[in-house]
Amino acid sequence: MRNKLLLFWQISAFIVLAVSILSAQSVTSKERKTTKVTEGVYVITHRDAPDTFPQGNTIVIIGDKDVLVVDSCLLPSSAKEDIAQIKQWTDKPVKYLVNTHWHFDHNNGNGTYAAAFPNLTIIAHAETQRMIENYNPMAISNYPTRRERFKKMLESGKDNDGVPLSDALRKDLEVSLVGLDEVVAEFQNIKLTPINISFTEDLNLNLGNREVQIKFLGRGNTAGDTIVYLPKEKIASVGDLMVHPVPYFFGGFPLELPATLQKVGLLNLQSIIPGHGEILHNNNYLNQIIALVTEVNSFIKKETTGNPNLKIEDAAKIARQKIDVPAWRKKFAGDNQENGDYFEETFDGLIKSAFKQAVIR
Repeated sequence: MRNKLLLFWQISAFIVLAVSILSAQSVTSKERKTTKVTEGVYVITHRDAPDTFPQGNTIVIIGDKDVLVVDSCLLPSSAKEDIAQIKQWTDKPVKYLVNTHWHFDHNNGNGTYAAAFPNLTIIAHAETQRMIENYNPMAISNYPTRRERFKKMLESGKDNDGVPLSDALRKDLEVSLVGLDEVVAEFQNIKLTPINISFTEDLNLNLGNREVQIKFLGRGNTAGDTIVYLPKEKIASVGDLMVHPVPYFFGGFPLELPATLQKVGLLNLQSIIPGHGEILHNNNYLNQIIALVTEVNSFIKKETTGNPNLKIEDAAKIARQKIDVPAWRKKFAGDNQENGDYFEETFDGLIKSAFKQAVIR
């Protein structure tokens, strides 16, 4: 099972400093795949990095005049492969690159695109721009220290919050260590490329007979979550506000996530492209995420109100007594063991993230 949550454990420190599913689908991505959503709109799903780190989806939108790409993924080698693919789809150069949020599995390839397309304009929400500039250089340079941190967790048998490691997480850490050196080698060649244009609410572009609306609908996964919306085609890329088939809940703003996702639902989309995973064609999964997070938020509000001495590890234990976790696991993971194991981890992450946000408030 891929080691997604460790990214968010790594960046959660930064946040504190700044303040129905097909069971055949898996949280692990072992192959690269391209999908044509409609004429001139493609999605590239990447294989996981050698250390199991996930790579965000890349979306390619081709107009009569210009090409826009959403997210440049984690590894420069994968970004080069994507660029070669884009050149097969069109002879037009990529004019715009949008970063949906600041997590580097969605923007480490920015420099690779800038080198291939000298006139490229990179677009991001102002908060995403700030986070990329302030934190991503540190995250990249600190990446090799994952070896020591992972080994420490394995030796102690506890995660960063002092909670005992699950069997699934222990296996995840062990597999990640095997492929770490290969990823570190690639990271040494990453060129951090500045954002050219930032926005705070909306930015509209016309690629030539193809309108693109770039929107901020609210916080959820990060403080600058960006939606790239095609109003005519009713298609949207939503970044890691949604991840399929099991969500990521290891940071961010869970107390605000339901309201943000409800705004996504109001767009009445025919195709929703998540930050990771398969394309969705209705609001069923979106509503399922809203329902889970809403229940957890209600639980956290009740448990923390008038109880200032409640500890995060106690909240995690109480949650499993008062919330029907097996039922939620079944809804998201079906009978897929790997997805189910990952759900257990992400559910714990959701409890911790909601608790931290509630206490900070």
